[in-house]
Amino acid sequence: MVIGPDEQGRRLDAVVGGLEPVGSRAEAQRLIESGRVLVDGVVVAKRHLMAAGERLEVRPAPPPLSELVPESVPMTVRYEDEHLLVVDKPAGVVTHPSAGHAGGTLVHGLLAHAIAGGADPTRPGIVHRLDRDTSGLLVVARSERAHRRLQRMLRDRLIERHYTVLVHGRTPPALTVDRPIGRDRKVRTRQAIDVVDGREAVTHLRLLEPLGRVSLLEARLETGRTHQIRVHLESVGHPVVGDRVYGRREETLGLDRQFLHAARLAFPHPETDEPIEVLSPLPHDLQLALARARRQADEHAAGERRPRR
Repeated sequence: MVIGPDEQGRRLDAVVGGLEPVGSRAEAQRLIESGRVLVDGVVVAKRHLMAAGERLEVRPAPPPLSELVPESVPMTVRYEDEHLLVVDKPAGVVTHPSAGHAGGTLVHGLLAHAIAGGADPTRPGIVHRLDRDTSGLLVVARSERAHRRLQRMLRDRLIERHYTVLVHGRTPPALTVDRPIGRDRKVRTRQAIDVVDGREAVTHLRLLEPLGRVSLLEARLETGRTHQIRVHLESVGHPVVGDRVYGRREETLGLDRQFLHAARLAFPHPETDEPIEVLSPLPHDLQLALARARRQADEHAAGERRPRR
């Protein structure tokens, strides 16, 4: 491109960072430092002030090579186009490779769907994640551009993420939990709210159905910290039913995992801006647990109504 009046006098890294294929000043600086940005055919410093008429050439870095091999992994594709996928992940499947999970992840199952985007070759296309034992919807990119735009939308809170969750206790009709979350100081595999380096975390909760000793809620994420919904619900005295890390050793309604399901995703399409809404029904194990909870609530209510002798 040829520098015009609008770019004249601006720093090189600011101009390059504003280009759609680059997307950020940090990425621009990496490209400049690696010699992939030329001004009139010459590598210059990132603080170089642009002059009108200079010719700017940017050579994007090649995508990172991945050694991952496609595998057959259970999942359902709920939405698909040339730019992205929305996938319904079952419980028990890890989102991407990590320590102790070198294979069998959602990423391995999605490699055949041409996912792409992001700097980490072990998690191509991944925009956000779900815990292993949380089921439901994830959006996954198919290009570097879609990945960058979806991540920006996530930061700007333009992607609506709604969960269905069953918790212990009777909750108020609506509740917002605004408590920073960080790694637990004593148990490093847990997250906690009472930490000095916690990051902002906001969860909005709405009561869907009171069921005696448990409550069915809708949880909407404003931020997306690790274990956020589970930590926030524990912090207000309503841990998730079946949660073996943040829950109680109480009635689990037959579940061997937490009752937490990513039921709805809504966002503007990163290329067309058209609204996308994808829904996921409750999985069978959660349907059975909910039926048990309703039956127990009905039996308890009937006992309360029965006249005493």
